[in-house]
Amino acid sequence: MTEYYNYIKALHLIFVITWFAGLFYIPRLFVYQVEAFQKPSPEKEILGKQLKLMAKRLWFIITWPSAILAVIFAVWLLFLFPSWLQAGWMYVKLFFVLLLIGYHVKTHQIFKQLQRDEVKYSSGFMRIWNEGATILLFAIVFLVILKNSINWIFGVLGILVLGILLMLGIKLYKRIRDKNPDA
Repeated sequence: MTEYYNYIKALHLIFVITWFAGLFYIPRLFVYQVEAFQKPSPEKEILGKQLKLMAKRLWFIITWPSAILAVIFAVWLLFLFPSWLQAGWMYVKLFFVLLLIGYHVKTHQIFKQLQRDEVKYSSGFMRIWNEGATILLFAIVFLVILKNSINWIFGVLGILVLGILLMLGIKLYKRIRDKNPDA
């Protein structure tokens, strides 16, 4: 079975990439849905209907299947190489993967709310929520690439700095957008 390792790994990576593509785009659609909800009729209904359809297709045709297949291929890899579970970095990576799954589940809750026209979050919150997947991606990729050579203190500090820079970027963009609404 180990002769199929590279195929299984390639499929795992492909589905991780498509999973993240969905996780990067769906909160952007949420931002647009929240903002469309505040528009006057008939624009509100027209945009809302189209954005719901786009979100539904993205979520159920790309994001959910990719998440499931990425996890299946990851478990298959761990089954082929159980010794990986003896490495400390793997447990940290699996912790971040569990956070990613939690992020995905919470995003699904938000998706269901917006499909029912329940707006519980602002577009600003959704812009910040959009960065959650980015932070998790950085953490997971650095763990996989650097493994034991990473200094955990600097790694955690690096993720925190990345988060702070992302938040500052969002605030800067908001200022620019407030001055020029067409940006």
